[in-house]
Amino acid sequence: MADKIRVGVVGAHAQRGWARGVHLPALAALDDYEITAVAGTSDASAGAAAEVWGARHAFTDPEALMAHPEVDLVTIAVQLPRRDGLVSAAIAAGKHVYSEWPLTLSAAQAEQFRTEAESAGVRHAVGLQSRHHPAVRLMRDLIADGLVGEVLSTSLTYSLSTPEVWSERYAALFDHTKGVNHVAVVGGHSMDMYRFIVGDFTELSATLTTRIRRITLEETGREIEVTSPDQIAVAGLLQSGAAASAHFMTGGPHGDGFRIEVHGRAGRLVLRSTDDSLVGPEFVLTHAAGGGGRPVELEVPERYRRQPAAAPPAVRNVRQVYADLAHAIRTGEPFEPDFGTALRTHRLLDAIKRSAESGQRQTLRD
Repeated sequence: MADKIRVGVVGAHAQRGWARGVHLPALAALDDYEITAVAGTSDASAGAAAEVWGARHAFTDPEALMAHPEVDLVTIAVQLPRRDGLVSAAIAAGKHVYSEWPLTLSAAQAEQFRTEAESAGVRHAVGLQSRHHPAVRLMRDLIADGLVGEVLSTSLTYSLSTPEVWSERYAALFDHTKGVNHVAVVGGHSMDMYRFIVGDFTELSATLTTRIRRITLEETGREIEVTSPDQIAVAGLLQSGAAASAHFMTGGPHGDGFRIEVHGRAGRLVLRSTDDSLVGPEFVLTHAAGGGGRPVELEVPERYRRQPAAAPPAVRNVRQVYADLAHAIRTGEPFEPDFGTALRTHRLLDAIKRSAESGQRQTLRD
């Protein structure tokens, strides 16, 4: 491998998209990486992206990008419905791989990808970057250090304002078979961040329901039926024995974003977002000591701010994933979020869906 880790980005675009807004700026800012190849949906879009990001090679065939000798790491930044076979193809080509979230449709498929990557000896990453927000990591450490004492209960709520008129590009969000609905995307990102802070569920019960049953496509005015849940409620126990609940509310004109509350014998911690953005919110962390003390906002120490503050939160978080991945590639040391992280989150989501479908409480085992 060259001194720099040479990256090929599948799903690159010169003007729009998640790769354009987050992955490519994150990579361009890191000395460990060089963007050498991009793949787009047409010669024109791939060529334009290559020109903007200084890539030497542009492709319309993702597998041609993966086979190129000047690519060490493949970033797969296309939506899950258009990703069929790409993760396995990158692994088969012997390339390290960073896949966007959701990794796949189920825990069983995520486990297969992890097995394939480990057998091939390639490093793997998944786009569950919210765990890298400085306030999230600080909250996790404060709980582990005993600031609130024994944890008795925890809760996560997230409310998101959503329109009832959508671009056709997002139609898959409303189809429960596509794997990019609210359970997978809203639930996946949020529950991974939650379990990173408070620990894993050992058992749970869940309710899923759809309250907004039709949405309108902006380009044509056509109405489509919504088959994916927009309200998700989960209650259960954590490995620590603490009670835990999570409630995701989407739809309606106003949202209040994230709130994670941890009650302990010696106090309370509350993490709340300053807006209802899912992938790149800012957070405020407060602590209330035992004995009726008023909540105090906590300053996040500089050692938690590992990326420049000038970049948007989503870019900072993804940049940290790439920085840690580069270290893991060079040293062989453990790394997260990887396909193992994705597997555990997919298992949690699968348990939520099974509970809602069966009406039965689910037990989770690692």
